Amino acid sequence: MKHRSNNALIISGTGLAKGVALLAIFLLSSFTASGLLASIGTANTQTSLGIGHSPGKINTELLYQFAGWENHYFASRDGKGASPKLANLFLSVSANIKLDDPRSLLGRELPGFYLFDSWIAVAGEGTNYTNMPIESAPPIEIMRAEREAALQNLSEIPLTGKNDSPPSARWKEGVFIYFSHNRESYLPYLKGVKDPNSAYHSKINVTQIGNVLKKSLEARGIGTTVNKTDINKNLLAKNLRYEQSYLEARNIVKEAMATNKDQYYFDIHRDSKRKKDTTKLINGASYAKLAFIIGGDNPNYKKNLQLAKDLHELLEKNYKGLSTGVWVKKGKGTNGKFNQDLSGNAILIEFGGVDNTFEELNRSAEAFADVFADYFWQAESVGQPLEQPTDKK
Repeated sequence: MKHRSNNALIISGTGLAKGVALLAIFLLSSFTASGLLASIGTANTQTSLGIGHSPGKINTELLYQFAGWENHYFASRDGKGASPKLANLFLSVSANIKLDDPRSLLGRELPGFYLFDSWIAVAGEGTNYTNMPIESAPPIEIMRAEREAALQNLSEIPLTGKNDSPPSARWKEGVFIYFSHNRESYLPYLKGVKDPNSAYHSKINVTQIGNVLKKSLEARGIGTTVNKTDINKNLLAKNLRYEQSYLEARNIVKEAMATNKDQYYFDIHRDSKRKKDTTKLINGASYAKLAFIIGGDNPNYKKNLQLAKDLHELLEKNYKGLSTGVWVKKGKGTNGKFNQDLSGNAILIEFGGVDNTFEELNRSAEAFADVFADYFWQAESVGQPLEQPTDKK
């Protein structure tokens, strides 16, 4: 009787092990089959974050890794040995999950996650979807300047104006600078303020960068107009929401275009990220990083995108790592145009983040003026201005 009981236990344990193994095989087969079906594409293909786009997401690095398994020349093309991370590779190919892009895991499942429906057109040094530019609205009391912070460290802000050197002999009107979010400020100058969401001020803010950009561009022969209209004040007067800032700034751009539609239009902002993500050391000097934002809902956005790509590449050549890259934003939850539909020469530039100093910001303004001047005069010599899209609004 005891012998029979032991046999029964052995048979029962073996059956359980087989069941578990069969279940694991079934789950693995189902997972793999769903990935293959999604790769083929069906009528239920999802949005840009869906698994239906998996084949299009395989980048050059991934292809080099595949080739490197068989030919070590490809594995060491950058002078370093390549050792593919199999877990990352398996998740990327089978389920379009990327560990450096949390959107691929969460997709559309979380309410409000469409706010991150943008993509990297050109990635700068260390750029991925975990450190994308962040745009946040100020608390209503800050927007109304009801609790505006006292200022500090003002001696660090260089004065411009009276003693500026005269413009270059080679001269052409070429740049219009404005600020849709004109009160975006920097924490080092706001006494007692630690919260990045409260980094706004009516006097010391992102418009200070316009002074240095104007001086630097004009020293290189490029006539520059800086418009410091207080968009925030206009929003309050008209009882408009903060996200309508671009609509309010649109009239400013259109007025400027009536005078010179062939000039370049730079909307200057600052990022909400912290200093470790917005600062770069170049030749021993600290710079505030730049980011180029392009509105993907503009039907002519490819012209703006090409301009941003060209400027990013020039920065990479002369100031390696200063540009975080070029981002395209579109869809619900973002403006999607940023008034770039008015001109193929229009871009939005983020200058640093909430923790950067004007010493760092001004170095970046000088660097940007340096590379833009090269781009501008080269375009002038070629004589191929961008075609201007027609504004229907």
